[in-house]
Amino acid sequence: MTQPLIPFIDLKAQYKALEQQIRQRIDAVLEHGQYILGPEVKELEDKLAIYTGSKHCITVASGTEALLMSLMALGISAGDEVITTPFTFVATAEVIVLLGAKPVFVDIEPDTCNIAAHLIEAKITEKTKAIMPVSLYGQPADMDEINAIAAKYNLPVIEDAAQSFGATYKGKKSCNLSTLGCTSFFPSKPLGCYGDGGAIFTDDDGLAQACREIRVHGQSRRYYHTRVGVGGRMDTLQCAIVLAKLERFDWEVEQRLLIGQRYNQLMDDAGIQRVQQREDRTSVFAQYTIMVENRSEVEARLKAAGVPTAVHYPIPLNEQPAYQHLCCADCTPIAKDRAQHVMSLPMDPLLSYSSQRQLLELINQN
Repeated sequence: MTQPLIPFIDLKAQYKALEQQIRQRIDAVLEHGQYILGPEVKELEDKLAIYTGSKHCITVASGTEALLMSLMALGISAGDEVITTPFTFVATAEVIVLLGAKPVFVDIEPDTCNIAAHLIEAKITEKTKAIMPVSLYGQPADMDEINAIAAKYNLPVIEDAAQSFGATYKGKKSCNLSTLGCTSFFPSKPLGCYGDGGAIFTDDDGLAQACREIRVHGQSRRYYHTRVGVGGRMDTLQCAIVLAKLERFDWEVEQRLLIGQRYNQLMDDAGIQRVQQREDRTSVFAQYTIMVENRSEVEARLKAAGVPTAVHYPIPLNEQPAYQHLCCADCTPIAKDRAQHVMSLPMDPLLSYSSQRQLLELINQN
């Protein structure tokens, strides 16, 4: 298989830099043999809670499970409505529908592609039970505005922070910006494991306890089930891998900020439209995303040169066959437009400036 000229994300290089720490962590798990809820699980939860400033961290099987369990802990059920964005990965809406509730889609900001906070209040009804903004592409949404609206109507907020672990909003870490924060440790995320994994963050003792019980089939103690739950644990080996990678995560975040800023300068100088970042927050650039008119042509040119690209996301959720009955496509015109033009470029803590310049030249070719 031909190696790309510039990898989309270089997980192999990251592993080589951390090989000794990762192997030591894995070997320790193999030695003690506690593959489910072993000591590394609590160690990781404690360290992640400290990192975000949250009171509680509950590791779970995936970012999707984190969202699902958070909704379950809040008691979201059939007939309820949850306000969210259509411009996101399907898991955001999927978990709402799985509980019999209805996702209510609000359009996005044209520059950040995050949910437009000023449009949320008009969508609130007596059936609204939560608001779920997504920190898209690694940058939190307008959380102060969203939290203020939620407080006015006594609604909880769940930050879908699957792409933004490590980012900040007005000095606070993503995942600690609302009632509940949910992230993913999918391998390509800014902090990823080598399989599936995720985490829930909250300062609420009751919600934390509910999430812990839901994670193990609703058990408060062995074979005593206080609530309906799922099998949602993050296994010990994956926790061990994240612990090893956490050792240099601060450095990787710094590099992502640097590389993202270099990209910004290159794109701005060349007059290429890009996703914008607000001054009061940081992005960990889970993806670096531009907007191009002739996307298929640019994708093909980069592919021919050995440069992979991706589209996050080509079809808004309210245009997807499984969800289109919930909201007309014309209700979210900005999401519809951005879906036709966004394109994500290689983004990695080790991406060189020369590679970024190569990318720019390929994009600019006529």
